[in-house]
Amino acid sequence: MFLRTIIFFTFFLPTLLVAQWVPQISHTEAHFRAISAINEKTIWAGGSKGTVLRTTTGGKNWAVLQVPGAEKLDFRGIKGLDEKTAVAVSAGLAEEGQARIYRTDDAGKTWTQVWQTDQKGVFLDGIAFWDKKNGLIFGDPIDGHLYLLKTTDGGKTWERLSPATLPANLPNEASFAASNSTMVMQGTKNVWVGTGGADRARVFRSSDRGATWQVTDTPMKANASSGIFGLHFWDVNNGIAVGGDYKAEKQVFENVIITKDGGKTWQKSTPTTPDGLKEAVYKLKNGTLVAVGPAGSGWSKDNGKTWQALTGASNGLHALTCVGNTCWAIGSKGQIVRLSN
Repeated sequence: MFLRTIIFFTFFLPTLLVAQWVPQISHTEAHFRAISAINEKTIWAGGSKGTVLRTTTGGKNWAVLQVPGAEKLDFRGIKGLDEKTAVAVSAGLAEEGQARIYRTDDAGKTWTQVWQTDQKGVFLDGIAFWDKKNGLIFGDPIDGHLYLLKTTDGGKTWERLSPATLPANLPNEASFAASNSTMVMQGTKNVWVGTGGADRARVFRSSDRGATWQVTDTPMKANASSGIFGLHFWDVNNGIAVGGDYKAEKQVFENVIITKDGGKTWQKSTPTTPDGLKEAVYKLKNGTLVAVGPAGSGWSKDNGKTWQALTGASNGLHALTCVGNTCWAIGSKGQIVRLSN
């Protein structure tokens, strides 16, 4: 019996208690805040200096793609639609030429600029799709309402949704272009957008692809530099949001809230380990929660009741994408890491 116990602790306990990221080689020093997996082989990522990364080997090899004419742009939103097709969204001031959308359908060999505006105040924050045809891009409020663009042809064309259908934003309320997960979708019609910047953090929600909206206050602390940074829903009712303060990344923060009714109400949950700002979160097929941020990453096996630190990442991580029980996270200085759980 004693020998069996020794064998168990020697071979199985490390697996139970230790989980860590495995670094991958990106061949770039660009900074990244967007990553999108098609499956366990094909992943796209968007970064600074007009840089896009693509792999079809699960990250064993990454191709560095430069979008012509976008050398000064920061792609903080990207959505891969299939192995050859992706839509990249640049974050920045429209009046300075930085609010643009690009699309490729030949694996990044060529890119087409499909949309741009110079309207003052437009600042695009992220992109999400329900399927290969239908998606939304959202941006900072214009005249007190979220700026929303809709596509029905896979990102070839974009049309602004009427702001009249949206609840008004609070003074200074907006979303953070931190991880391309402040807006998330579930099913065929559901979408949620988290905010910060005001005196409270809220979640906008729609169940009809953005035709009509409701908004709910949350218990996540918010001010000019804090609020909700990442959302994830694994079914129509159950979801999680993470956040923090980007001006105090390591500050102890009640950085997790959950919902069990589709975002109508939210409750505080156990803060992550390690503490600090978390910008993206995802629930794996086996139920494990993974959260990443510039102050460190954590994982939970009990639906967020307790958290443990994830090691193996040398720099801050900002964005997360997962398929099944495998995740890829990306961040500053071209860092990409992989986790299989």
